[in-house]
Amino acid sequence: MKKVLSFDVDQTINVAKTPVTDEIADLLLKCLDHFEVCPISGQKFDQFMIQIVDRLKNPTPEQLSHLHLFVAQGTQYYRFDPSKKEWVQVYNYPLTKEQVDKITSTIEKAARELGFWEEDKLAPGDEIIENRLSQVTFSALGQKAGTEEKYAWDPDHKKRDQIAARCKELAPEFEYEVAGTTSINAVTPGMNKSFGMAHLLEELKVDKSDVLYFGDMTQPGGNDYPVVEMGFETITVRNHEDTAFALRGILGIL
Repeated sequence: MKKVLSFDVDQTINVAKTPVTDEIADLLLKCLDHFEVCPISGQKFDQFMIQIVDRLKNPTPEQLSHLHLFVAQGTQYYRFDPSKKEWVQVYNYPLTKEQVDKITSTIEKAARELGFWEEDKLAPGDEIIENRLSQVTFSALGQKAGTEEKYAWDPDHKKRDQIAARCKELAPEFEYEVAGTTSINAVTPGMNKSFGMAHLLEELKVDKSDVLYFGDMTQPGGNDYPVVEMGFETITVRNHEDTAFALRGILGIL
């Protein structure tokens, strides 16, 4: 019997950059009665709240105490404190200003060289490169672009693979992971999901065999691949419908 269910976010429990559906929200809430639930993603804390936490229907403090938010690939960790009735940051490993500046200039240079810098497509106030404190994220069309536009931009990952490869040539001291639908996450070596999952084991005081992980990018180079490399039992999904199907099966045999 597993003790922990851990999930990638975009394309695993939701449509990229959108709140989880009513069905997924209901299934996650039911899972909180039986498991520690640990979403881990490159997104910011605010997005975890909008896309996951705020979609749960009337969760109790007890249920929320079993929800663990591993932000920015787990380089930041938040948990709910029932006594304070608020989310608290347990740890954070931010990049330095120099690292952020170097990554930002490197990604922009690579994207411009390859013809993939599409600033003209940004919504007002949006940005292509975002500082997420412990990682820097390239989102080709910004955060506000429509879902259909994002799906169509790089469905086979070839554009982002080229950008990531060029970034590695320009600044090899960092790692560049393809993620979501239009994103590349840049971090210092080792600060990917392997870092987050190692801390998950430490913070929750569980063994690797206690964890079941769900992700859509488990192939080499995908942002879920470090979890596979670590030896976690993993379910590869194509979308949130696959995840819902699996969760219904898990809950159905409890």
